[in-house]
This record gives sequence, C-alpha cells and structure tokens, in this order.
Amino acid sequence: MPVEFLGIAATHDGSETTARSGAAFDKEYTLRLARAHEDHGWDRVLFAYGSGSPDPAPAAAYIASRLDHLQILLAHRPNVSYPTFAAKTFATLDRISEGRLTVHFITGGNDHEQGREGDTLTKDERYARTREYIRIVKKIWTTHEPFDHEGEHYRFHDFVSDVFPVQQPRPNVSFGGSSQAAYAAGGAEADIYCLWGEPLERTAEQIEAVKAAAKAAGRTDVPRIQVAFRPIIAPTEELAWEKAHRTVGAIRQRREDGLVRHHRSGAPENAGSQRLIAIAEAGERYDRALWTPTAAATGGAGNSNALVGTPETVARALLDYYDLGVDVLSARGYDLLGDAIDFGRYVIPVVREEVAKRDAERASAGSDRHGTQTLTAVHG
Repeated sequence: MPVEFLGIAATHDGSETTARSGAAFDKEYTLRLARAHEDHGWDRVLFAYGSGSPDPAPAAAYIASRLDHLQILLAHRPNVSYPTFAAKTFATLDRISEGRLTVHFITGGNDHEQGREGDTLTKDERYARTREYIRIVKKIWTTHEPFDHEGEHYRFHDFVSDVFPVQQPRPNVSFGGSSQAAYAAGGAEADIYCLWGEPLERTAEQIEAVKAAAKAAGRTDVPRIQVAFRPIIAPTEELAWEKAHRTVGAIRQRREDGLVRHHRSGAPENAGSQRLIAIAEAGERYDRALWTPTAAATGGAGNSNALVGTPETVARALLDYYDLGVDVLSARGYDLLGDAIDFGRYVIPVVREEVAKRDAERASAGSDRHGTQTLTAVHG
C-alpha cells in the first residue's frame, strides 16, 4: 500500500526548544516552511489549531494558492463555528487548493483550553457533538438539494450550499484520540485515524480498537491509520543521542523559565497524553528507536515521543509501523525548517524505497499463489 508523509505547517519558527523570532503569523516563514516540505518529498502538512493561534483556514488558503502539489490537512474544532459555515469554508478551500484538502476534526481533550473559546460541554458531550458535526459537514458537501436538520446540538432548515468541493464525493475526514469515545466516533466517521507514537505493541492494540469500532458502526471498510513522531536524526547514532539529550534539556529549561504557555495545569485530562506519560514512566526506550523523555518533559503534550538515530535507523523504525498497517507517517522536528529538509532528504527516500520493495514482494507472492491455484485447478 502507498505510504504518505505528513509534516507541520507552522506559522512561525518557534518550537518547544526555541522561542519564535517574530510574529505569531510570519507570512514569509510560513511559505518558506511549506515550500521546504513540497520540495523535499512530503505529501501533506498540518495546519494546527490553538485557541489563541492564527486562524489555520486562511493560512492554509495562502499556502494552497502559492504551491502546486503540497496537500493540506486543516485542523478544526467544532465549537468555533456552525457546521453550515464550516462546510462552505472547507469546500472553498478545496476549490482554492484544487482538491488537496483533508479536514482534521478535533473534539478537544482539555476543559480549560476549550473554555478559552466558550466551550463548556463535557468530554462525552463534545464527542457526541463532533459526530453530529462531521455528519452534517459530509451531507452538505454531497447534497445539492435543501435539507433540514434537527439534532442534539444543531438545528437548521432549508439549507443548501452553493459551493462544493473539487474532490468527489468529498474530501477526506481525519480524526484522532485514544479513548473509547474517540475510537467510537472516529471508527464511525473517519477516513484517516490519527494516533500519537507509542511502542509497537500498544500501537497494534489501538489499531485493533479502531477496526473494532468501525465494524461496530456498521462499516465494511476501516480508516487508514496515521501515527505521529518527533524524529531526532544525525549522521551517527552517538551524535543523534547527543542531540536528543540536548533537545530534552532545552525543553525542560524553557518550561522551568516559564517561557512555554500551558493549556492546562496538573495531570492531563485526555487519554492520549495519559498514555504517553504512563509509557514514559515505564521506560525511556522502546523497540528500535522510540524514546519517551521528550514526552515526559512536556507532560505528555501532543505529539511528543521521539524516534532517535541515524536516518537509516529512524527509517527502519517507521517501516516497523508501516508493517503494522500504518500508512500515514507524521513527523516534525524541533528545528522546524532544518529538520523538515533533513528528514525529507535522508529518511523519506529510504522509507519509500523499502515500501516499494515490500509491495512488489507482496504482489509477486500473490501472483505466485494465484498461478499455483490455477495450475491445481487445471490439473486437478
């Protein structure tokens, strides 16, 4: 199966290790970073969402209108706009990008961060709202006649959009989470299900949970699986581990100095972060290259487990996840621009080459089996 690489479309040069050098929306840097991804073999970049961050939709439109091939993953929280409005926004962006849009729906795993924009629903209520929201957006994208909706969270009458996506029947929907409620919602509605990087055994368990949820929802297909990491690469293993320890030191120092704004205090509320912390507490190194101190240093914030080693080591680690059934690999470094270029130059080609070999071997094995069965049938 094909493999895809997802990077980050940051709007400034700051990260967990480095303060940004300019405004929160640095137009020139945003374009430079996106172009680096397009020029170095990445398939798609994520425009993330934060309560006080630049609006990702116009930032995505800006990039889509200036680059020819890079695909867009737009993060969106259902609490910030009505689904009729959002569906038109997404369709318009798919038009601007000429069919390069995927929408990532975020339910929200922290009450404080949600409350910053007036969202007071409980976690379970948020998941119910997200499922209703996604269904409405899908229907607006694909329905050319006016319709009414009377749901738990949204009510409207006689609505029909006059703008439709380029992609038919609709753009893909992306969704993430590690709780049972997340599996149920994403298993029912997602085309791509997103996980944070965990040890292989735990990732396999989550994939099975997503598949089971899709089956329980009555689906005959299953979502594609995406897994996200923070790669730390260098020409030698020794240099990579030195870089990894410097990275954790920088993360800790910025947090101790109060230079990182927190979306929460105390233990995390969302299952994904709780899992990352538990994994980090159980050990620092897993499998081929997974390293947890980066996640521990951030309190399990977001995509924070690292893959450490030479480009070949990190590529082999990613292939281990591919062999589990993961075909969307998300990665971003701490030097956003430099790491995007290095990862694109030295890791992506190795993974693509090995995936092509695996696919060719599987195709050959399938042909051999088919040929054997045919001969048996003829001579039997």
